[in-house]
Amino acid sequence: MQSTHLKIKICGITNLEDALMACEAGADALGFVFYEKSPRYIEFSVAKDIVKKLPPFVKIVGLFVNANSEDVNEVCQYVKVDIAQIHFDADDDFFESLEVPFLRVVRATCKEDIVKYSDNYCLVDAFVENFGGEGKRVALEWFDGVDCSKIILAGGLTSENLHELKSYNFYGVDVSSGVESSKGKKDKTKVKEFIANAKSL
Repeated sequence: MQSTHLKIKICGITNLEDALMACEAGADALGFVFYEKSPRYIEFSVAKDIVKKLPPFVKIVGLFVNANSEDVNEVCQYVKVDIAQIHFDADDDFFESLEVPFLRVVRATCKEDIVKYSDNYCLVDAFVENFGGEGKRVALEWFDGVDCSKIILAGGLTSENLHELKSYNFYGVDVSSGVESSKGKKDKTKVKEFIANAKSL
């Protein structure tokens, strides 16, 4: 039984039209990819302009790969990012020096990986060399018997397979490629269907 409604993050936002459409459809959070090698990379200034025009109560998440804490802090302050999503292994010093709330990403290769930070909220994604966005799924059976109430699940989710998550009580879901018409461009129908299906779990 879902105690609170599943939180929904639409990631890989690259333009204002998609951002506003996702908010209107009911997204709880929007993700901006600040990793230059990603096809969904967005420049800081463009993200800043989009964020200025968004409605209140939608969380802004900045995704970082192999960045230092000073740069993360600077970008988050400039863009007005609420949460830094850290997609790489960083030491305790890195996290202690962050000036914004953060979300660790577990790039899972086995069941043991997903309970690594079980005391804290974290995002679990399937391990891929290019740091996500490829629609690869995490094996759902790895979550059997695990308290998923602080886990945000990412990787390979679509409106068609969301029903498979019903019994796990995840805190949230994160989707990027599963609601796109092409890399970096969201499909309005897919976004609406995904959010509607997630809210009905």
